[in-house]
Amino acid sequence: MKDKRLYHSVADQIKRMIKDGAFPPGSRLPGERELAEQFDVSRVTVREAEIVLQALGYVRIKTGSGVYVLDPVETGAQGLPNVTAFELTEARLLFESEAAALAAGQISDEVLNKLDELVETMSNDDPSENEAAQLADREFHLTIAAASGNAAVRYIVETLWRIRTEVPAVRDVHDSICAIEDVGHRHTEHADVLEALRNRDPEAARQAMQSHFRGLLGSMIDVTEEQALEELRKQVTESRQRYLNSVSHGKSA
Repeated sequence: MKDKRLYHSVADQIKRMIKDGAFPPGSRLPGERELAEQFDVSRVTVREAEIVLQALGYVRIKTGSGVYVLDPVETGAQGLPNVTAFELTEARLLFESEAAALAAGQISDEVLNKLDELVETMSNDDPSENEAAQLADREFHLTIAAASGNAAVRYIVETLWRIRTEVPAVRDVHDSICAIEDVGHRHTEHADVLEALRNRDPEAARQAMQSHFRGLLGSMIDVTEEQALEELRKQVTESRQRYLNSVSHGKSA
């Protein structure tokens, strides 16, 4: 378990224990310290593993309370909808903007401090820390959804993030964006949302989150256009090669 993606190994082990019944639905996972000792890893690694499990729908992290195992019915085991990355981002713009507005009116200093740490993690431009930055990005949005105080909004945002991480076509588009994303720009957008929340300004929080997703939609258009052009280039190259091969065979005959 010395791989750079150590938290994936921990997440997989906890997932197996959940499926085997060691942690039944509704139960609370042992604390970070106990799990860290059990798996011989750091508490940070355990925390990252729990974030992954939440994104996959196995657990729910309740700030200040603990991590609870979800019932299979709650996880949406019946499958996720087949949507495009554009459709997902449009939905996230709608729901996460309102979640931010709701959170602004009641967010605690404790949660603001947590968001500040997550934004700081996202600002790291070291390539080796890219996965940690992506995990922080996800946790940033899910924390705001939880801070909205609306269980329905929180459930929807968590489900949207499951689509983001589990539907291959959507995940691939986002991975392409992350590969070319400007870290400074990402930091600024999330910092703007945090500033609005810190000021307890619902309208500013809504607008900052909308701006973030509009930027994401723009990046998505750029990436998909480049992918389409690359596919076209590939098709043209293959067609040219087939033509040259046919000409060559015709001459040799």
